Amino acid sequence: MSGPTRARMTIRVRLTAMFGGLFLLAGIVLLGVTYFLVSTNLPEERQVITKSGFLPDGAGGVMPTLGEMTQVREVQQGVLGAVLTQGALALVVVGAAAIAFGWLLAGRLLQPLQRVTETARRIAHAPAADRGLHERIGLTGPRDEVAELADTFDLMLERLDASFDGQRRFIADASHELRTPLTLNRALLEVAVHRRNASAEVRQLGETLLEVNARHERLIEGLLMLARSDAEIADRAYLDVADIAEHVAVAVPREGVGLTVRLDEAPAIGDTVLLERLVQNLVENAVRHNLPEGGRVEVVAGTSAQGSAFLTVANTGPVVPAYEIPSLFTPFHRRNKSRLHAPGAGLGLSIVRSIVQAHGARLRTVPGEAGGLVHIVEFPPVPDALRGLGAEGGVVVDSGAPAREERPVVAHGEERGA
Repeated sequence: MSGPTRARMTIRVRLTAMFGGLFLLAGIVLLGVTYFLVSTNLPEERQVITKSGFLPDGAGGVMPTLGEMTQVREVQQGVLGAVLTQGALALVVVGAAAIAFGWLLAGRLLQPLQRVTETARRIAHAPAADRGLHERIGLTGPRDEVAELADTFDLMLERLDASFDGQRRFIADASHELRTPLTLNRALLEVAVHRRNASAEVRQLGETLLEVNARHERLIEGLLMLARSDAEIADRAYLDVADIAEHVAVAVPREGVGLTVRLDEAPAIGDTVLLERLVQNLVENAVRHNLPEGGRVEVVAGTSAQGSAFLTVANTGPVVPAYEIPSLFTPFHRRNKSRLHAPGAGLGLSIVRSIVQAHGARLRTVPGEAGGLVHIVEFPPVPDALRGLGAEGGVVVDSGAPAREERPVVAHGEERGA
């Protein structure tokens, strides 16, 4: 019980409780001192009676009666009781006002910290491509400890932003620089392999080197795509995820794996080239990690009840434990540790994740019931103001047109003899 209760005690509540507690404590002490001073300065019964016309006993006067002394004592107790009652009532009223004032004062003092929190929250929820690192607190006002904290936070954001930009530029520049020698190597190897007088050993060596060179080219292409998908999307267009899935999924080599496509209208806003690569990587990954015989891949696109476009790519294949799924999206990670003859570069799902984050979408990957994986990409709903905008920007298509009729299930792999 102490843990959750302590978690709910915010700094503002604690400051208010501290202000109110200190004020009430000071008020109680003041009330006690007042009570003590009043009680010690009240005259005794005999003194009161003397002032009322009686002489003390032994001075030739008449001794006051018990009733008279009791009456005087009751008056004294009434005075002390009034001091306690009225003082306590005043303490409660002023204490409540002090607590309210402390609440307002604590909120005022914590406003700069709230700005720091809001900025950090916006950065935390920003798409990975944007990262929100351009945000700054820019706190103005007294140069106190909170202002120093905000300035330090801004400096950290500035350095992180520069670091990420430098990393992306390095990957892109290095990939571009490596493309030229790889292309030259491929051209030289192809010339050597296709010479008429080339021996069988030379041809075999050339084919092996071409395969290695092709793997390096795929790696460089993957790094370039990863760098691009990590960058902020500049050109967004209204598109249909179903159209992209239809053209890309069918064109992916399937090597005997059956393909089932079920598509309905799935409007979204994004980059067509990046989304084509997303579908391609998901389908290629589903084909590559499938059953040796009788494997299947299913691609589904449509719109959810909430109006969000979704894309689902599922496959048959080996059972993947749920705890291994996060590691699949790590760059260069492979479940099969043999990298020499692996056809991919180990960047496919990493690129998928970056593209999804760049579009502000959500990716869920779960194990299939009988093996394999199910990838579900959920895109943000298209705002009504942008619904129906063409890729050229501003060309409005009939956004009120009915959704296209759902296409029948087609086993493309079987029909095309894949």
